[in-house]
Amino acid sequence: MHIIESGNVAAATGVKLARAQVIAAYPITPQTPLTEKLSEFVESGELKAEYIPVESEHSAMAVCIAASSAGTRAFTATSANGLLYMAEQLHWAVGARLPIVMCVANRGIGAPWTVWNDQQDSMSQRDVGWIQIYANDHQQIIDSVIKAFRLAQTVSIPVMVCYDGYILSHTYMPFDQPDQTKVDAFLPPFTSKHFLDPENPGNFNTVTLPDVRPDLEGTLAPGYMEIRHNLHEDLRASIETFVEIDRDFEREFGRGGCPLIEKYQCDDADYIAVCIGSLSYHLRDVIDTMRQRDVKVGVMGVQMYRPFPDKAVAEALVGKKCAIVFEKALSYGNQGTLYADIKSALYTHETKPYVHNYILGLGGREIKTQQLLDALTESCTSPEMIEDTPRWIGLKL
Repeated sequence: MHIIESGNVAAATGVKLARAQVIAAYPITPQTPLTEKLSEFVESGELKAEYIPVESEHSAMAVCIAASSAGTRAFTATSANGLLYMAEQLHWAVGARLPIVMCVANRGIGAPWTVWNDQQDSMSQRDVGWIQIYANDHQQIIDSVIKAFRLAQTVSIPVMVCYDGYILSHTYMPFDQPDQTKVDAFLPPFTSKHFLDPENPGNFNTVTLPDVRPDLEGTLAPGYMEIRHNLHEDLRASIETFVEIDRDFEREFGRGGCPLIEKYQCDDADYIAVCIGSLSYHLRDVIDTMRQRDVKVGVMGVQMYRPFPDKAVAEALVGKKCAIVFEKALSYGNQGTLYADIKSALYTHETKPYVHNYILGLGGREIKTQQLLDALTESCTSPEMIEDTPRWIGLKL
């Protein structure tokens, strides 16, 4: 069924179709309409779930941790400083290997206060251990939410589904609402591998000693370092798991095929623009203009950012003349976050391209098509002349 609605409603519809059982809600712009819509679904009986309004984002994640530990499918959503407020609990959720799904409507972080879009909030949490998936439009939002629930419960790692605040969260676009029967076939009922059970009592996540030690049955149990190693290895393995899940989704629903990166006009390109989120679709108009000028440029949107799909990225960029990275976040005092990851992925390859970094759109600063055209023209004309330092688009000093 095709409907025209906001990105937040697309996300809420995905949660409903996934049959989430516990929803923890605390409002924050621009996420608020998502949880409001879920409350409507619960109130009307369309979604059989416990809707729990809480007093803070920290509590929202605490509710999800408790619900997931009890063996139920849990969901929450947030933005900006709300995401930062639950940072302690983010670490706990992934350390406990709980398959929670959370939407992040990307927004700039205060201070100074801003309610407008950039991606600094989720990027600041990229090293927590959560899987991060980014959507480029409303169809990808609803599809990614459904796939995220299956991925989370398959690998026992929580997943963030991120999308641009306002640009996607509040705009209206057409998207297909999958049939509930098909979603149920794609996403089996949630069964937790480890959950609290009064009939089988046990301790979860107690203080772990630095070294390995025998458990109650005498079996050698991992120490803290081994637990972290296992999480890292499972995160890396989840890249292929997500590819397989996307393949199943494409067979069932006829959409997908780009779980890690989404390419446009890249096959014969000499130069490739790289970005995350809705900007990759904005750039397509610029690419088409440059193609009319006989400049072979393509654009690549990174869909799965954590774990970073370094092999897929390198395969797409090795042999090209230049990779031009546009991003709405940065690692202060160093460089763009995505830029650093792109360079790392290319480091061992002899035929790696020049890599340029452009910072833009912070705090909702308007991104003009002409600015993107000028930056790409500059990078494609003399790629060897641009230094290894972030260049700022739209900066007014």
